[in-house]
Amino acid sequence: MSAFDLLGGRVDSVSLSGAEIERYSRHLIMPEVATGGQKRLKAARVLCIGTGGLGSPLSLYLAAAGVGTLGLADFDVVDSSNLQRQIIHATADVGRPKTASAAEKLTAINPEIRVIQHDLIIDSSNALDLFADYDVIVDGTDNFPTRYLVNDACVLLGKPNVYGSIFRFDGQATVFFPPHGPCYRCLYPEPPPPDLVPNCAEGGVLGILPGLIGVVQATETVKLILGSGEPLIGRLLLYDALAMSFREMKVRKSPGCPICGPNPSIRELIDYQRFCGVVPTAAANHVEAIDEITAIELKGLLKRPERPLVLDVRNPEEVLICRIDGSLVIPLPELPTRMSELDRGRPIVVHCKSGKRSAKAIELMREAGFGRLSNLQGGILAWIQDVDPSLPVY
Repeated sequence: MSAFDLLGGRVDSVSLSGAEIERYSRHLIMPEVATGGQKRLKAARVLCIGTGGLGSPLSLYLAAAGVGTLGLADFDVVDSSNLQRQIIHATADVGRPKTASAAEKLTAINPEIRVIQHDLIIDSSNALDLFADYDVIVDGTDNFPTRYLVNDACVLLGKPNVYGSIFRFDGQATVFFPPHGPCYRCLYPEPPPPDLVPNCAEGGVLGILPGLIGVVQATETVKLILGSGEPLIGRLLLYDALAMSFREMKVRKSPGCPICGPNPSIRELIDYQRFCGVVPTAAANHVEAIDEITAIELKGLLKRPERPLVLDVRNPEEVLICRIDGSLVIPLPELPTRMSELDRGRPIVVHCKSGKRSAKAIELMREAGFGRLSNLQGGILAWIQDVDPSLPVY
């Protein structure tokens, strides 16, 4: 048994039925689990934040393992682009709430468990109340504001935070659990600038990758519940799918951590969108606004004799999928060294997939002295929706 017990005396009132004994027989014959451990799994309450790439495998395996209560927190609906990696959802689920789709699959795997659907956006107003009812919080999110929010709520409540992250071919996993080890802020004291961190929709992710990292998260969750083994507390597991290699990095508690350190300055949840720069601060509001143009407006301008230049700053792999006819492609990372290819006297409409990277491109071009710049509102996705639906959506 580990130095901490997440369940207290709740396991004493749990029993296993004959059907459950048969279902979990391969657990029951293992001395590390046995009947007592299976009762602990049945008594446990685990909250899975996100039912996407990471949430799919981890919730499937936790359900199969017999975790008695699984909470699913997600506000999104299933999209066809999810199916490449979010294996809990099927083609027929496109358009359905992800929690409903996931709950259906989990109860089909194991009708002995209870699945609670939380169809909501987790924020500072509801996180503490939501987390308080669970023993372990498993973070399967893909954005920095929610990761900091989950971390801070777990620290304030004394809950373990089983963390996972994926991007392209790389994954990482650990367990944050002060005071037994560091928290997320010990590892990442400050969030990266929001315009420098592409998400999976912009950077891509190998569909198989979340399966492996999600299973690591499920394993760590089961170990915490059983009180067995050596959890990944203070150890960050790093995985490189291209090299098929694992390595481990030690993570130590930061004595200056503002929430888990000896002199914490954070004693309640904050505005995490603003903390991560997603919502501009008052100082940032003085930045000159970026002119935007709709896809319909751009279509009209392209019919004129003095048509604007359409600058596509997406990656080459994206351009192979779809492209606006006549556009000039300069990927955003190459833009600072290729601005000489652009006519400074011509109006330029910049676009990417949805508008984020093109806004960054316009900032760079302004600093270089360009004028007459517009951002295509909604990017090429808006162009496909409003102008040319023959192009594939990705």
